[in-house]
Amino acid sequence: MRSPSASLLLLVVLFPLVGLAAGSAAASKRAQSRAEADAVLAQVSQGGPVPAAASRLRYLREEPYAAERIGPILRETFEERIRRNLVSLLASLGARQGESTLAKLAGDGDSTVRMYAAQGLAKLGSRNTAAVLPLLNDKSAGVRREAARALGASRNPKMGKRLMAAAKAEQDLEVRAALLEAAGTSGDAKQKPGLKAYLDSDSESTRFAAARGLCRLGAPEGFGFAQKLLGSPDKFVRRQGLALFEGVPAKKASPVLSPLLKDADRALAASSARMLHQGGDAGALDWLVLASWNAKGEEKLTYEKELETLQLADDRRKAILRKAGVAP
Repeated sequence: MRSPSASLLLLVVLFPLVGLAAGSAAASKRAQSRAEADAVLAQVSQGGPVPAAASRLRYLREEPYAAERIGPILRETFEERIRRNLVSLLASLGARQGESTLAKLAGDGDSTVRMYAAQGLAKLGSRNTAAVLPLLNDKSAGVRREAARALGASRNPKMGKRLMAAAKAEQDLEVRAALLEAAGTSGDAKQKPGLKAYLDSDSESTRFAAARGLCRLGAPEGFGFAQKLLGSPDKFVRRQGLALFEGVPAKKASPVLSPLLKDADRALAASSARMLHQGGDAGALDWLVLASWNAKGEEKLTYEKELETLQLADDRRKAILRKAGVAP
Protein backbone atom coordinates (compact mmCIF):
# COMPACT_ATOMS: atom_id res chain seq x y z
CA MET A 1 0.00 0.00 0.00
CA ARG A 2 1.29 3.45 -0.90
CA SER A 3 1.79 5.96 1.86
CA PRO A 4 -0.31 9.18 1.68
CA SER A 5 2.81 11.15 0.83
CA ALA A 6 3.66 8.77 -2.03
CA SER A 7 0.12 9.06 -3.45
CA LEU A 8 0.28 12.83 -3.24
CA LEU A 9 3.63 12.82 -5.04
CA LEU A 10 2.14 10.65 -7.81
CA LEU A 11 -0.76 13.09 -8.29
CA VAL A 12 1.64 16.02 -8.45
CA VAL A 13 3.52 14.23 -11.24
CA LEU A 14 0.42 13.09 -13.16
CA PHE A 15 -1.67 16.30 -13.11
CA PRO A 16 0.66 18.25 -15.43
CA LEU A 17 0.82 15.26 -17.77
CA VAL A 18 -3.00 15.08 -17.93
CA GLY A 19 -3.11 18.81 -18.63
CA LEU A 20 -0.54 18.46 -21.39
CA ALA A 21 -2.47 15.57 -22.94
CA ALA A 22 -5.73 17.56 -22.88
CA GLY A 23 -3.99 20.58 -24.36
CA SER A 24 -2.37 18.44 -27.03
CA ALA A 25 -5.74 16.90 -27.95
CA ALA A 26 -7.37 20.33 -28.23
CA ALA A 27 -4.51 21.64 -30.35
CA SER A 28 -4.73 18.59 -32.59
CA LYS A 29 -8.48 19.05 -33.02
CA ARG A 30 -8.01 22.73 -33.86
CA ALA A 31 -5.28 21.92 -36.37
CA GLN A 32 -7.56 19.38 -38.02
CA SER A 33 -10.40 21.88 -38.14
CA ARG A 34 -8.16 24.55 -39.66
CA ALA A 35 -6.86 22.07 -42.23
CA GLU A 36 -10.42 21.24 -43.25
CA ALA A 37 -11.25 24.95 -43.48
CA ASP A 38 -8.24 25.42 -45.77
CA ALA A 39 -9.51 22.53 -47.91
CA VAL A 40 -12.93 24.19 -48.16
CA LEU A 41 -11.34 27.46 -49.30
CA ALA A 42 -9.23 25.57 -51.83
CA GLN A 43 -12.39 24.02 -53.27
CA VAL A 44 -13.99 27.44 -53.70
CA SER A 45 -10.77 28.70 -55.30
CA GLN A 46 -11.14 25.88 -57.81
CA GLY A 47 -14.76 26.70 -58.63
CA GLY A 48 -16.58 24.84 -55.84
CA PRO A 49 -20.06 25.99 -54.71
CA VAL A 50 -20.26 28.84 -52.21
CA PRO A 51 -23.36 27.77 -50.20
CA ALA A 52 -21.88 24.37 -49.34
CA ALA A 53 -18.58 26.00 -48.35
CA ALA A 54 -20.28 28.55 -46.10
CA SER A 55 -22.34 25.83 -44.44
CA ARG A 56 -19.26 23.70 -43.79
CA LEU A 57 -17.25 26.59 -42.35
CA ARG A 58 -20.11 27.45 -40.00
CA TYR A 59 -20.29 23.81 -38.91
CA LEU A 60 -16.56 23.86 -38.19
CA ARG A 61 -16.94 27.25 -36.45
CA GLU A 62 -14.01 28.47 -38.45
CA GLU A 63 -15.64 31.60 -39.90
CA PRO A 64 -13.07 33.98 -38.33
CA TYR A 65 -10.14 31.91 -39.57
CA ALA A 66 -11.61 31.62 -43.07
CA ALA A 67 -12.30 35.36 -43.19
CA GLU A 68 -8.64 36.05 -42.40
CA ARG A 69 -7.47 33.61 -45.06
CA ILE A 70 -9.69 34.87 -47.88
CA GLY A 71 -7.94 38.26 -48.09
CA PRO A 72 -4.52 36.81 -49.03
CA ILE A 73 -6.15 34.30 -51.39
CA LEU A 74 -7.95 37.11 -53.21
CA ARG A 75 -4.67 38.95 -53.77
CA GLU A 76 -3.47 35.95 -55.75
CA THR A 77 -6.74 35.31 -57.62
CA PHE A 78 -7.47 36.99 -60.95
CA GLU A 79 -10.16 34.85 -62.58
CA GLU A 80 -13.41 36.87 -62.41
CA ARG A 81 -15.80 34.11 -61.39
CA ILE A 82 -13.51 32.78 -58.65
CA ARG A 83 -12.96 36.28 -57.23
CA ARG A 84 -16.70 36.83 -57.10
CA ASN A 85 -17.26 33.50 -55.37
CA LEU A 86 -14.61 34.20 -52.76
CA VAL A 87 -16.07 37.62 -51.98
CA SER A 88 -19.56 36.13 -51.82
CA LEU A 89 -18.28 33.57 -49.32
CA LEU A 90 -16.54 36.23 -47.26
CA ALA A 91 -19.72 38.31 -47.19
CA SER A 92 -21.80 35.36 -46.02
CA LEU A 93 -19.52 34.43 -43.11
CA GLY A 94 -20.38 37.45 -40.98
CA ALA A 95 -16.94 37.41 -39.35
CA ARG A 96 -15.52 40.68 -38.08
CA GLN A 97 -12.06 39.57 -39.23
CA GLY A 98 -13.18 40.14 -42.82
CA GLU A 99 -14.44 43.69 -42.36
CA SER A 100 -11.32 45.53 -43.55
CA THR A 101 -11.12 43.34 -46.65
CA LEU A 102 -14.79 43.97 -47.45
CA ALA A 103 -14.32 47.73 -47.00
CA LYS A 104 -11.47 47.69 -49.53
CA LEU A 105 -13.51 45.59 -51.95
CA ALA A 106 -16.32 48.16 -51.85
CA GLY A 107 -14.11 50.17 -54.22
CA ASP A 108 -13.35 47.24 -56.55
CA GLY A 109 -13.64 47.64 -60.31
CA ASP A 110 -16.10 44.72 -60.58
CA SER A 111 -19.68 45.74 -59.76
CA THR A 112 -20.56 42.21 -58.56
CA VAL A 113 -17.66 42.31 -56.12
CA ARG A 114 -18.80 45.75 -54.90
CA MET A 115 -22.29 44.39 -54.38
CA TYR A 116 -21.09 41.40 -52.35
CA ALA A 117 -18.79 43.66 -50.33
CA ALA A 118 -21.73 45.88 -49.40
CA GLN A 119 -23.75 42.78 -48.46
CA GLY A 120 -20.98 41.63 -46.18
CA LEU A 121 -20.67 45.02 -44.49
CA ALA A 122 -24.43 45.05 -43.95
CA LYS A 123 -24.30 41.61 -42.34
CA LEU A 124 -21.63 42.88 -39.98
CA GLY A 125 -23.51 46.09 -39.20
CA SER A 126 -20.27 47.82 -40.10
CA ARG A 127 -19.81 51.42 -38.94
CA ASN A 128 -17.48 52.09 -41.87
CA THR A 129 -19.98 54.25 -43.72
CA ALA A 130 -17.21 56.13 -45.56
CA ALA A 131 -16.48 53.01 -47.63
CA VAL A 132 -20.15 52.56 -48.54
CA LEU A 133 -21.51 56.07 -49.12
CA PRO A 134 -19.99 56.45 -52.63
CA LEU A 135 -21.89 53.34 -53.68
CA LEU A 136 -25.22 55.18 -53.44
CA ASN A 137 -24.27 56.71 -56.79
CA ASP A 138 -23.03 53.46 -58.33
CA LYS A 139 -24.04 52.68 -61.92
CA SER A 140 -25.27 49.24 -60.81
CA ALA A 141 -28.73 49.08 -59.23
CA GLY A 142 -27.69 45.97 -57.29
CA VAL A 143 -24.76 47.82 -55.75
CA ARG A 144 -26.95 50.82 -54.82
CA ARG A 145 -29.51 48.50 -53.21
CA GLU A 146 -26.93 46.69 -51.07
CA ALA A 147 -25.21 49.97 -50.19
CA ALA A 148 -28.52 51.27 -48.86
CA ARG A 149 -28.93 48.19 -46.69
CA ALA A 150 -25.36 48.47 -45.41
CA LEU A 151 -25.80 52.12 -44.46
CA GLY A 152 -29.03 51.32 -42.66
CA ALA A 153 -27.41 48.39 -40.85
CA SER A 154 -24.70 50.74 -39.55
CA ARG A 155 -27.38 52.15 -37.20
CA ASN A 156 -25.86 55.57 -37.74
CA PRO A 157 -28.61 58.23 -37.57
CA LYS A 158 -26.43 60.57 -39.62
CA MET A 159 -27.08 58.32 -42.61
CA GLY A 160 -30.84 58.90 -42.54
CA LYS A 161 -30.74 62.21 -44.40
CA ARG A 162 -28.38 60.84 -47.05
CA LEU A 163 -30.58 57.82 -47.61
CA MET A 164 -33.76 59.87 -47.98
CA ALA A 165 -32.05 62.23 -50.42
CA ALA A 166 -30.94 59.24 -52.49
CA ALA A 167 -34.48 57.80 -52.39
CA LYS A 168 -35.89 61.04 -53.77
CA ALA A 169 -33.58 60.83 -56.79
CA GLU A 170 -33.77 57.04 -57.29
CA GLN A 171 -35.76 55.75 -60.27
CA ASP A 172 -35.38 52.01 -59.65
CA LEU A 173 -38.31 50.95 -57.42
CA GLU A 174 -36.44 48.10 -55.73
CA VAL A 175 -33.51 50.35 -54.84
CA ARG A 176 -35.85 53.09 -53.64
CA ALA A 177 -37.57 50.59 -51.36
CA ALA A 178 -34.21 49.55 -49.90
CA LEU A 179 -33.31 53.20 -49.30
CA LEU A 180 -36.57 53.95 -47.47
CA GLU A 181 -36.27 50.87 -45.28
CA ALA A 182 -32.66 51.73 -44.52
CA ALA A 183 -33.58 55.27 -43.51
CA GLY A 184 -35.76 53.75 -40.81
CA THR A 185 -33.12 51.22 -39.81
CA SER A 186 -30.58 54.01 -39.37
CA GLY A 187 -32.55 55.25 -36.38
CA ASP A 188 -32.91 58.84 -37.59
CA ALA A 189 -36.28 59.93 -36.18
CA LYS A 190 -36.07 63.17 -38.18
CA GLN A 191 -36.93 61.17 -41.30
CA LYS A 192 -40.42 60.19 -40.08
CA PRO A 193 -42.23 62.98 -41.99
CA GLY A 194 -40.39 62.12 -45.22
CA LEU A 195 -41.22 58.43 -44.87
CA LYS A 196 -44.84 59.19 -44.02
CA ALA A 197 -45.20 61.07 -47.33
CA TYR A 198 -44.37 57.88 -49.24
CA LEU A 199 -47.32 56.01 -47.68
CA ASP A 200 -49.47 57.57 -50.43
CA SER A 201 -47.19 56.50 -53.28
CA ASP A 202 -48.65 54.89 -56.40
CA SER A 203 -46.06 52.11 -56.01
CA GLU A 204 -47.00 49.30 -53.62
CA SER A 205 -43.35 48.43 -52.98
CA THR A 206 -42.65 52.06 -52.09
CA ARG A 207 -45.61 52.23 -49.70
CA PHE A 208 -44.57 49.02 -47.96
CA ALA A 209 -40.94 50.13 -47.71
CA ALA A 210 -41.96 53.46 -46.17
CA ALA A 211 -44.21 51.64 -43.69
CA ARG A 212 -41.38 49.27 -42.76
CA GLY A 213 -39.04 52.22 -42.26
CA LEU A 214 -41.61 53.90 -40.01
CA CYS A 215 -42.11 50.70 -38.02
CA ARG A 216 -38.39 50.47 -37.42
CA LEU A 217 -38.52 53.99 -36.03
CA GLY A 218 -41.47 53.04 -33.82
CA ALA A 219 -43.75 55.52 -35.60
CA PRO A 220 -47.52 55.11 -35.05
CA GLU A 221 -48.14 55.65 -38.77
CA GLY A 222 -46.09 52.57 -39.62
CA PHE A 223 -47.71 50.43 -36.95
CA GLY A 224 -51.15 51.59 -38.06
CA PHE A 225 -50.39 50.65 -41.66
CA ALA A 226 -49.22 47.19 -40.55
CA GLN A 227 -52.13 46.56 -38.18
CA LYS A 228 -54.67 47.24 -40.92
CA LEU A 229 -53.09 44.42 -42.90
CA LEU A 230 -52.93 42.15 -39.85
CA GLY A 231 -56.66 42.69 -39.38
CA SER A 232 -57.46 41.25 -42.81
CA PRO A 233 -59.27 37.88 -43.10
CA ASP A 234 -56.82 36.95 -45.89
CA LYS A 235 -53.84 35.08 -44.41
CA PHE A 236 -51.50 36.28 -47.15
CA VAL A 237 -52.39 39.93 -46.49
CA ARG A 238 -51.85 39.31 -42.76
CA ARG A 239 -48.39 37.94 -43.47
CA GLN A 240 -47.60 41.06 -45.50
CA GLY A 241 -48.50 43.08 -42.43
CA LEU A 242 -46.30 40.92 -40.22
CA ALA A 243 -43.37 41.29 -42.64
CA LEU A 244 -43.34 45.01 -41.90
CA PHE A 245 -41.99 44.21 -38.43
CA GLU A 246 -38.79 42.62 -39.77
CA GLY A 247 -35.89 44.41 -38.11
CA VAL A 248 -38.04 46.24 -35.56
CA PRO A 249 -36.62 46.14 -31.99
CA ALA A 250 -38.62 43.83 -29.74
CA LYS A 251 -39.38 46.62 -27.27
CA LYS A 252 -41.25 48.49 -30.00
CA ALA A 253 -42.80 45.48 -31.72
CA SER A 254 -43.83 43.44 -28.66
CA PRO A 255 -47.26 45.06 -28.12
CA VAL A 256 -48.25 43.89 -31.61
CA LEU A 257 -46.24 40.69 -32.02
CA SER A 258 -46.56 39.06 -28.59
CA PRO A 259 -50.35 38.54 -28.89
CA LEU A 260 -49.73 36.87 -32.27
CA LEU A 261 -47.93 33.99 -30.53
CA LYS A 262 -51.44 32.68 -29.75
CA ASP A 263 -52.73 33.20 -33.28
CA ALA A 264 -54.55 30.34 -34.99
CA ASP A 265 -52.22 30.76 -37.97
CA ARG A 266 -49.19 28.99 -36.54
CA ALA A 267 -46.95 30.17 -39.37
CA LEU A 268 -47.79 33.72 -38.32
CA ALA A 269 -47.10 32.85 -34.69
CA ALA A 270 -43.77 31.21 -35.48
CA SER A 271 -42.61 34.16 -37.59
CA SER A 272 -43.64 36.56 -34.81
CA ALA A 273 -41.51 34.64 -32.32
CA ARG A 274 -38.52 34.67 -34.65
CA MET A 275 -38.84 38.44 -35.21
CA LEU A 276 -39.14 39.08 -31.47
CA HIS A 277 -35.99 37.06 -30.85
CA GLN A 278 -34.09 38.87 -33.59
CA GLY A 279 -35.31 42.12 -32.09
CA GLY A 280 -33.73 41.29 -28.74
CA ASP A 281 -36.33 39.21 -26.87
CA ALA A 282 -34.34 36.20 -25.62
CA GLY A 283 -37.45 34.45 -24.30
CA ALA A 284 -38.96 34.27 -27.78
CA LEU A 285 -36.32 31.73 -28.81
CA ASP A 286 -37.25 29.50 -25.87
CA TRP A 287 -40.89 29.77 -26.95
CA LEU A 288 -40.02 28.76 -30.51
CA VAL A 289 -37.90 25.76 -29.46
CA LEU A 290 -40.54 24.48 -27.05
CA ALA A 291 -43.33 25.02 -29.59
CA SER A 292 -41.39 22.89 -32.05
CA TRP A 293 -40.74 20.24 -29.39
CA ASN A 294 -44.46 19.94 -28.65
CA ALA A 295 -45.68 20.13 -32.25
CA LYS A 296 -46.27 17.26 -34.64
CA GLY A 297 -46.40 16.81 -38.40
CA GLU A 298 -46.57 19.85 -40.65
CA GLU A 299 -46.96 22.21 -37.70
CA LYS A 300 -43.54 21.15 -36.44
CA LEU A 301 -42.05 22.05 -39.83
CA THR A 302 -43.52 25.53 -39.43
CA TYR A 303 -41.43 26.14 -36.31
CA GLU A 304 -38.36 24.41 -37.67
CA LYS A 305 -38.37 26.68 -40.72
CA GLU A 306 -37.98 29.72 -38.45
CA LEU A 307 -35.33 28.00 -36.32
CA GLU A 308 -33.40 27.15 -39.46
CA THR A 309 -33.47 30.84 -40.39
CA LEU A 310 -31.88 31.58 -37.01
CA GLN A 311 -29.25 28.87 -37.59
CA LEU A 312 -29.82 27.59 -34.08
CA ALA A 313 -26.96 25.38 -32.87
CA ASP A 314 -27.88 21.95 -31.51
CA ASP A 315 -26.18 22.56 -28.18
CA ARG A 316 -28.23 25.70 -27.59
CA ARG A 317 -31.46 23.90 -28.48
CA LYS A 318 -30.58 21.13 -26.02
CA ALA A 319 -29.81 23.69 -23.31
CA ILE A 320 -33.22 25.34 -23.78
CA LEU A 321 -35.00 21.98 -23.60
CA ARG A 322 -33.05 20.98 -20.48
CA LYS A 323 -33.89 24.27 -18.82
CA ALA A 324 -37.57 23.65 -19.56
CA GLY A 325 -37.27 20.14 -18.07
CA VAL A 326 -38.46 18.31 -21.18
CA ALA A 327 -35.15 16.72 -22.19
CA PRO A 328 -32.25 15.12 -20.30
